[in-house]
Amino acid sequence: MENKTGNRLETDSVSRLMCRYAIPCIISLVVAALYNIVDQLFIANADYLGSQGNAANTVVFPLTVVALAIAVCIGDGACAFVSIALGSSRKEDAHRCVGNAIVLVSIAGFILMAIYLIFMNQILTAFGGRVNDETFGFAGEYFLWITLGIPAYMFGQAMNPIIRADGSPRFAMISTVSGAVLNCILDPVFIYGFRWGMAGAAVATILGQFLTCGLSIWYLTNMKETKLERASFVLNLKIDARFVTLGITSFLSQISLVAAMAAINNMLRKYGAADPVYGQTEYSQIPMAVVGIVMKFFQIVISIAVGMAAGCIPIVGYNTGAGRSDRVKSLFTRLLVSEAAVGAAATLVAVIFPEQIIDLFGAAHESAYYTDFAIHSFRIYLCTMTLATVNKGCFIYLQAMGKAAESTAISMIREIVFGVGFAIILPGLIGLDGVLYSMPVSDILTFVIAAIICTGNYRRLDSSIKVLKAQATR
Repeated sequence: MENKTGNRLETDSVSRLMCRYAIPCIISLVVAALYNIVDQLFIANADYLGSQGNAANTVVFPLTVVALAIAVCIGDGACAFVSIALGSSRKEDAHRCVGNAIVLVSIAGFILMAIYLIFMNQILTAFGGRVNDETFGFAGEYFLWITLGIPAYMFGQAMNPIIRADGSPRFAMISTVSGAVLNCILDPVFIYGFRWGMAGAAVATILGQFLTCGLSIWYLTNMKETKLERASFVLNLKIDARFVTLGITSFLSQISLVAAMAAINNMLRKYGAADPVYGQTEYSQIPMAVVGIVMKFFQIVISIAVGMAAGCIPIVGYNTGAGRSDRVKSLFTRLLVSEAAVGAAATLVAVIFPEQIIDLFGAAHESAYYTDFAIHSFRIYLCTMTLATVNKGCFIYLQAMGKAAESTAISMIREIVFGVGFAIILPGLIGLDGVLYSMPVSDILTFVIAAIICTGNYRRLDSSIKVLKAQATR
């Protein structure tokens, strides 16, 4: 007999299900993104930290994304696997997948923490931290405390999609929002009240992450559809390989940001030093601080795009497992239209209101060069966000359908080949602006490739629907 959640996933209207699952997922991901962004807002407006603190935050940011990449690889992959398993009435596979995901993300969290602590200075240097001595010092202070919270952060982020797959998207949202709210409360207390500086921002962040982790642990002991047993925690390599493969697209979508930011930060440092303005010591941190802010705005938009697609994973996975190609096709169409709308709206905001956005990040305390470079950066770097959001939707939707190979291939091309390649090549041709143009060029080329692959899958869905109708009339 099918479970209650399964019945809804196969019978409720697609629009209603999309709202029910996607909206909490969007909120969860945006709130998760706001952890670092809120820190940067308070840091930028602290007169004793300023743009040096801002640049330090930009240096550390991609290192937190490494942790997120591993967590979502395990969590999103497990979410897709569990949803397909429940749709196929394979509850044994579902509970083993959840238990294995818990074990894997716990091990990965402590290993990454150890690596960060041992190689801290080398890692910060590799990500452009030595733009000047003050920035490097602030980065080390912030990174030390953030590293201590890595295991809790990864656990909470990995469990979030698994909780959604269990039919509780609202609880998944609440657990993430609770931690972020605590961070927002503690940031001004620690940074302005106690004047703990970068350490204060980091401590506020990890305390919020521990709260999210604690709530996730509580839920795992009270799951609705997937009941954990002692056998759930015995590693099963066959199941592990399957759900990690399904999550590789989520991993690439995050880890590519790390690779791109490593390239971008080093190109900003190299070509900024050759610029007549930003080559001066007092302005050397501006390009890195500004591009960090631009990428944070982009991260919020992409979090919405990924949230819409990832929220649909349980719906798509269940209906794929149940053979309901008609519902899979309908949801795909609605998702792409929604992704395009979000990207278009975000592009208008970035192009029309860049000065207002940068004012939030302490522009009043900086030179006119800071604002000028920020406006220039927003309008170039973010001009193709409509294509970027649609691309993300395509990647994750293919993943949810179990098309891991195709999804991974497109992600690799966009995030590694184009994202990193153009960030390195274009500055050599047109200087500092080359860093900014790397984003739109990458998204345009990726959109062409994604359109070809997704059109093929869409047509095959039509064929599947005809087969299903023919079988129903026999």
